[in-house]
Amino acid sequence: MDQADVLILGGGLVGSALAVALDAHGLTSIVIDIADPEVILAAGFDGRASAIASAPWRMLEAIGVIDRIRDRGCPIKGIRVSDGLDPGKLDFVPDEGEGALGHMFENRYLRGALYAAALAAPNVDLRMKTRAVKVDRGPHGVVATLSSGAVVRAPLLVAAEGRNSPTREAAGLRVARWTYDHAAIVTSLHHQRSHENVAFEIFYPQGPFAILPLNDDEQGHRSAIVWTVKGGDAAGMMKLSDRGVLAEAEKMMGGFLGKLGPLGPRSSYPLSFHHAAKITAERLALVGDAAHGIHPIAGQGVNVGFRDVATLVEVLVEGKRLGLDLGDAQLLARYDRWRSLDTLMVSIATDGLTRLFGIPGRTASVVRRFGLSAVEKLPPLKHRFMAEARGESGDVPRLLQGLTV
Repeated sequence: MDQADVLILGGGLVGSALAVALDAHGLTSIVIDIADPEVILAAGFDGRASAIASAPWRMLEAIGVIDRIRDRGCPIKGIRVSDGLDPGKLDFVPDEGEGALGHMFENRYLRGALYAAALAAPNVDLRMKTRAVKVDRGPHGVVATLSSGAVVRAPLLVAAEGRNSPTREAAGLRVARWTYDHAAIVTSLHHQRSHENVAFEIFYPQGPFAILPLNDDEQGHRSAIVWTVKGGDAAGMMKLSDRGVLAEAEKMMGGFLGKLGPLGPRSSYPLSFHHAAKITAERLALVGDAAHGIHPIAGQGVNVGFRDVATLVEVLVEGKRLGLDLGDAQLLARYDRWRSLDTLMVSIATDGLTRLFGIPGRTASVVRRFGLSAVEKLPPLKHRFMAEARGESGDVPRLLQGLTV
C-alpha cells in the first residue's frame, strides 16, 4: 500500500506493537525501519531482557502477541528491594488471585514475536531495510519519500525511532536531558539455587544491582542481571574474565543464590535521562524512547512505551469512529495530555530513586532502610507502588485492561 492511516518510523518493540495494535482495530499502517530482520532476530544480537508489567502484558495478550511466546516468559511472583545486603527490605507480593506482577522475556523473543505478528497482520505494511529520506508534514497530510524510491502517504506520522529520534529533533520538540555517570552492564548467569520467580533490586551507592528471573534452561537456574556501575568502571568490567565477573557478582549478591556460573554474553550501555515536554506536533506523535528515556532502576522503560501505544490507539480508534482526520490537532492534544502526567511522574520517580540510593554513607543507608521498613508496614502505600509498577494507576486505557477499544 502507498496510503495508510498511520506512517510509523521505527519498527522496534514499541513501533511494531503499535502497528499490530492498530491492525487489531482495523486501522492500517506502514512501518519503516532501517534494520535487517536477519541481524536483529539473531540469537546473539541483544542480550537484554525486559520485564513486561501486568498491564502491558494484557495489551499484548489482547492483540495476539503473547500467544506466540507465552512459554518464553518467566512470571515475576515477587519483588524484593533492599539497601545493600543490610537488614531492612521491602517485599512486593501480589494478593491472592491477582496473578504475576509481570513476566521476564529475553528481548530477542519479544522482538521475534512482534515481528511475526506484524508480518501476519493484514493491515500492516512492514518495510524493513528501508529509511525515509524525506518527510513532509503539512495541513493536508504526511508525505514520505523512501530509500526504495516509493512515496507513501498518511494523515499521521508516529516517531518510534528511539532515544535519538531525528524526527523529534526536526520537529523542534524540546527535550530535557542529562546523563548519569553510570553505565549498565547487562548479562545473564546461571545459579545453583532457584530464584523462585522473585526479582531482586539491591541498591548500592555506585548504583542498583538487579537480578531478574528467567526460565531455567538445560544448564539449570538462570537470571538476567542489570548491573549499574560508575561510568569510568564500565570498560574495565567488560574486560574482566568471566571468572572475575562472577566473583564480583558473588560479592554483590552475598551468595543467596548459591554458586554462580556460567555467565552469558555481556554488553554495556551508558545511562541517561530525557523527557520531551511535548510529545506531539503538526500531524506527529512520539512514542517510546523518542518521547522519554528513563533509568532502568524500576524496569519501566519498555512498559512506558507500551502505555504510549495503548493510549494512542484508543485516541485514534475513537477519532476514526467520529469521522475525524487522524492527524487532527485536537486528537493529538488528547494523546499529549493523557500521557504527559504519567510519563512525567514515572520519570521523576525513577530519577529520584537513582539519586536517593546513590547517596553514600552509613547515615543515608540507615535512613533508606528505615524508609523501606516503614513502607513494608503500610499496606495502602505498598499497594500504590505495586499499581504503579503494574501500569494500573491513573486513567488506564482499555488495551491495558485487556479490552479492545
